[in-house]
Amino acid sequence: MAAAATARIRAAVVGTGGIVSGSHLPALRDHDDRVDLVAAVDVAADRLDAFRAAAAESGTFDVTGYSDVAAMLEAERPGLVLIGTPPSLHREQTVAALEAGAWVLCEKPLCLTLAEYDEIAAAEREAGGPYASVVFQHRYGSGAVHARELLAEGALGRPLVAHCQTTWHRDTAYYAVPWRGRWETEGGGPSMGHGIHQMDLLLHLLGDWTEIRGMAGRLVHTVESEDVSTALVRFESGAMATVVNSVLSPDEVSRIRIDCADATVELTHLYGHRNDDWVYTPAPHVRDEPARQRAWRTPAADLPSSHGAQLTGLLDAMRDGVRPPGSGQDARRTLEFIAALYKAAFTGQPVRAGEIVPGDPYYDAMHGDHPAWAPKAATATTKES
Repeated sequence: MAAAATARIRAAVVGTGGIVSGSHLPALRDHDDRVDLVAAVDVAADRLDAFRAAAAESGTFDVTGYSDVAAMLEAERPGLVLIGTPPSLHREQTVAALEAGAWVLCEKPLCLTLAEYDEIAAAEREAGGPYASVVFQHRYGSGAVHARELLAEGALGRPLVAHCQTTWHRDTAYYAVPWRGRWETEGGGPSMGHGIHQMDLLLHLLGDWTEIRGMAGRLVHTVESEDVSTALVRFESGAMATVVNSVLSPDEVSRIRIDCADATVELTHLYGHRNDDWVYTPAPHVRDEPARQRAWRTPAADLPSSHGAQLTGLLDAMRDGVRPPGSGQDARRTLEFIAALYKAAFTGQPVRAGEIVPGDPYYDAMHGDHPAWAPKAATATTKES
């Protein structure tokens, strides 16, 4: 077990772009009684300077700037590193932080493949204490916590049918950023970079999955990865779900719906949720039980899903010296689910949980070196067109 943290934690951020400035910095400010942000790393000097100035507003944090992760880790010895760089850098930077003795909170995806995830797990074991957690902030709003408790207790009856939807819109300019749409730098399309949040929340609510069948396509964008995917999923409980991930949808929405024996619970939002975004509809045989319905709808507090909500849990884990939520096998399950979605979509065959192991091409790359989807295939298609 890792040593419990008792003092104010020295933190550093790696990457100072929009997600770090817009989400991680406010979360750190909200926890400035527990965390002191002492360093930031970015290769773009102007962006780094702007972040340092923003961090210093109201005298909150005095941040030293670095252009190199190794130099920062050596000089500052932070206890916590928050990573918000492009996905292809996550594994290397996470392992470096763990080896330096720091805990990690990294933007999704934590890494690009199951092989890389297992390298991070090995680095955790070698470090003997610090843990790496991936940002899945939608788990941590009070509405999600409440729904998970109700489902776990059986208060809604047995889960039967579910739907998980991430239908967003991204234009050509979005994919002009060099690392987007490429397997080597992003790891996948909307399944990996957008729908991952809702799929993680679905698994968080319903538990282990056993089988997945999928489809994927490049319908609009000239990219290596997909711009839409769909899946059919069977869970260990017997429940079945449909999943849709798209960046082609003008009417943008994020949605999870779970039909249980006694009620339907539905979450509809876009990039974050509050209690009011969760709706419970009783089955006909439960409509004359108002007390039961009130218990469904009234969480103790209204805590929006956010980086700050997740950071609270991570800091509590650091204090107690235990593995944080959103790490280890818990987070690996989501990455395995995405790898299985790609394998099912590209091969046309059902994929079962646990079958993607070392030696399987989808263990080492989300495209599985499939002739129609590997980077060389996408490049050839682009040249021919």
